[in-house]
Amino acid sequence: MVISPESTVADIATQAPATIAIFQRHQIDFCCGGRQPLGTVCAERGINADLLVTELVAAATPANAEPTWADATLTALVGHIQQRYHAHLRQELPRLAAMVDKVVSRHGDHLPDVLPPLQETFAALTEELLTHMEKEDRVLFPFIVGLDQGRPVTPETAEWIAAPISVMEAEHESAGAALATMRQLTDDYTPPEWACPTFRGLYFGLSQFETDMHLHVHLENHILFPRAAQLAARRA
Repeated sequence: MVISPESTVADIATQAPATIAIFQRHQIDFCCGGRQPLGTVCAERGINADLLVTELVAAATPANAEPTWADATLTALVGHIQQRYHAHLRQELPRLAAMVDKVVSRHGDHLPDVLPPLQETFAALTEELLTHMEKEDRVLFPFIVGLDQGRPVTPETAEWIAAPISVMEAEHESAGAALATMRQLTDDYTPPEWACPTFRGLYFGLSQFETDMHLHVHLENHILFPRAAQLAARRA
C-alpha cells in the first residue's frame, strides 16, 4: 500500500501490520482511535509527519535476506546473535505479551479454544526463552568468544562444551514445539474476518516472531555450535 499523511492510521495498521510496532512506540492509537488521517494525528501530537511516514514505509518494506555467517568469526557471529536476536527478543516479548493479554481480555470468550491456550503457550515460551538466553549470554557464548580469541583448551574443556550445547539444542526443540502449537492454534496466524487491528497485529507479530526464531535457531544449531565444538576439538 501507499503510506501517506492522508492514509488513516487504521488502514495502515490493517494493511501493513508491521507498522503497529511503530505506532506503539509513538503511542499512537491504531485501534479504536485509528480512523483519523495520519497527518491529523501527527499535527495533534507534534510529530513530524514526513519522518513518521518514512519510518512506517521502512517497517512495511520486506527486509533484505539474512547474510551468510558461515565464514564469519565466531566472535562476530555471537555478537550478531546477541544484538539481532537476543536484544530484540527482550524488547519484543513484553510487547507481544501485552498484545496477547489485550486480545484475550476482549475476545477470549469468542475463541475459548484458541486465545486462552495461545496466551498460556506464549507465556510459557517467553519464560523459557528469557532463561535460555541468559544461560547462553552468561556461560556458553563467553566460552565460545574466548575460544575464538585464543583461550587455551584442554581435552576436558573441549569435551565440556558438548554438554551446554546439548542443553541449548534441546531447549531449541522445546521452543520449536511451542511455536508449532501456536501456529496450529491460530490456523497459520489467520485472524477472523471480524478481527480488530490489534488482533491482526498480534497474529502478524507472532508470525514474525516465529520467522525470527527459525533464523535464530538455525544460526546457533547449524553454524555457531558445530563450528565452536570443532574448534575446541581441534585445539585440545
